[in-house]
Amino acid sequence: METPDALGIIAGSGVYPQLLARAARRAGVQRIVAAAFVDETDPSLDDLVEETEWMRVGQLARLLNFFKNARVRQAMMAGQIAPANLFALRPDWKALLLLARLKRRNAETIFGAIANELAAVGVELLPAFTFLADQLAGVGLIAGRSLSRREWADVAFGFEVAKEVSRLDIGQTVIVKDGTVLAVEAFEGTNEAIKRGGGLAGKGAVMVKMAKPDQDMRFDVPVIGPETLHVAAQANVRVIAVEAGRTLLLSREELVASALRIHCSLVGVSGAT
Repeated sequence: METPDALGIIAGSGVYPQLLARAARRAGVQRIVAAAFVDETDPSLDDLVEETEWMRVGQLARLLNFFKNARVRQAMMAGQIAPANLFALRPDWKALLLLARLKRRNAETIFGAIANELAAVGVELLPAFTFLADQLAGVGLIAGRSLSRREWADVAFGFEVAKEVSRLDIGQTVIVKDGTVLAVEAFEGTNEAIKRGGGLAGKGAVMVKMAKPDQDMRFDVPVIGPETLHVAAQANVRVIAVEAGRTLLLSREELVASALRIHCSLVGVSGAT
């Protein structure tokens, strides 16, 4: 892909938007603008971009006008929006029309509809790993000690469950131990699922996270970041297994160091396994 002169970032929470801005700059992007959300986006992103437009979640018309006026032709989604803010959504007229057209309201349908609205004003939504290919998980042990036979069995079982759960648009993460499903991610998000499953396990839980079988890689791709490791440590999770080639590992060096510190193994597994 030819490096664009300008890039728009639809910036949610966490370190993802900042890492993306730095990676895009290293790739040669000259001008970066960010659509940021009140109570979600880290204000430090301001220092990494030429222009930031602060808005509430649900102000779709403002988002579209911002990118149009900023002469942006390519954009990326980076970071999450807290579920509580989605329930407290105050959509503008553009978002209301978009939501009214959707029979099902989940990440794929909502973000897909937003991508279509962006395309209508001449903005292409790029894949979430653009500029970040070096952050994709590989196959094998990434950090920590080798897994036991029992842990590998739980990883394989967890992938079977996660593949079906993600196919049904429920979530991407499951927590298992000794062949038993302890928690399945739904609307509450990955971190809450980890807390719930880890609490039931006591210790030694295995977390598995994977993409949907037909994942649209422009949005809602699996991501493991420093916050995930922090939550996993509190929940005494022993193994985090992710789908290789389709999961972003944000701040990889920090993740590896954190995994070693909390005695948690991080592994990448082929989705075909």
